[in-house]
Amino acid sequence: MTQILQGDELLQRFVALDIFLVQHHALWHPRPFKHLELAWECKHPDLADWLKQRSLDQAEAAQHAPTQLAAPAPYPLLACQAAELSLLGELPSAPLPPAPSRLEVHVPGRKWQQIEAFASRLEFLTTAEHWLDWCAGKGHLGRRLMQHGQRLTCLEYDPALILAGQALSDRHRLIAAHVCQDVLAPAAAKHLTEAHSPVALHACGDLHVRLLQLASEARCANIAIAPCCYNRIAGLRYTPLSQAAKSSALSLDLDDLALPASEAVTAGTRTRRQRDQSMARRLGFDLMQRQLRQTDEYLPTPSLPAAWLQKPFADYCTDLAVLKNLPPPGEQPWAALEQAGEQRLAQVRNLELLRNLFRRPIELWLALDRALLIQEQGYRVKVGTFCAHELTPRNVMIHAERL
Repeated sequence: MTQILQGDELLQRFVALDIFLVQHHALWHPRPFKHLELAWECKHPDLADWLKQRSLDQAEAAQHAPTQLAAPAPYPLLACQAAELSLLGELPSAPLPPAPSRLEVHVPGRKWQQIEAFASRLEFLTTAEHWLDWCAGKGHLGRRLMQHGQRLTCLEYDPALILAGQALSDRHRLIAAHVCQDVLAPAAAKHLTEAHSPVALHACGDLHVRLLQLASEARCANIAIAPCCYNRIAGLRYTPLSQAAKSSALSLDLDDLALPASEAVTAGTRTRRQRDQSMARRLGFDLMQRQLRQTDEYLPTPSLPAAWLQKPFADYCTDLAVLKNLPPPGEQPWAALEQAGEQRLAQVRNLELLRNLFRRPIELWLALDRALLIQEQGYRVKVGTFCAHELTPRNVMIHAERL
């Protein structure tokens, strides 16, 4: 199952993933962060107890390879199934013409590596005439793709990025049109024709779905996207795209859609420390708010400025209670609550390891839904990876050519 997926293989893998995800929905749908106890813990007490006794450092060490954790049953079997269903071949690469001198100067190193990897996979039977860089930012991807005799249009919503991108294109003497356009607006459709080859590297949620819909309707010659942030959608639940997904019993909410994006490989030590402190404090506050409200339910809290982490824990909880219109906390065992939050964070992180087994299967289910959508529109579609996982976990590419 390590092959690039194309033709009938797209539907076959989608169906296998769908069966797996529906069958084990109770294991991956509930977020440990929101529940003091998960329903599956009663069914698998040995696994739950083993995970909850582990430290935060142990959980952190297993985050990027949860399938390799030697945990009690049924973890090993689920890990094996998840790994097998997630296997995906690497799309073939073609040597890229050298980039113009200093083209990468204004691009962060990791981003430039992603652009190089993405661009090297764009070998089409019909040579691209007119690249369309969708949600282009400053147009770095489009400039890297553009070769002699080709045209380039970059669509971007932010006027400042449009100006900066046009200046860079002009500096490199590339004839590129940087256009200010909300790609979700009806007017976006006018920018796509049969002559265009649209590309999108990590356009979020509705943005890349919109591209697939408009590009297939316009019968664009070639399409290539690397999807990202599947939870960035207008609705509260996922809207299936392909006929296969519309027939599925699987229903995904925003938390489910955010699971694939929960893995990051670039966070530094300071960022991780701040994230852990913030989560531990929220979990300590969660224990307190359940008592204040006399309700054993999670209470969503807004994103808070980093300065809140500098407050004493008592002030943090008191101020957050005011923000959420809760009764005044009064005197609380603040030290014990803060410690309980830290202990709970370790438990949550370790319980999440089971949920994280389903991270890649959900991502691939979503990517294949997109691939099947454009296959239904008469495209030859391939799905594979365009770079190593270490460069970006969002390394799935949908590569399509009009038949």
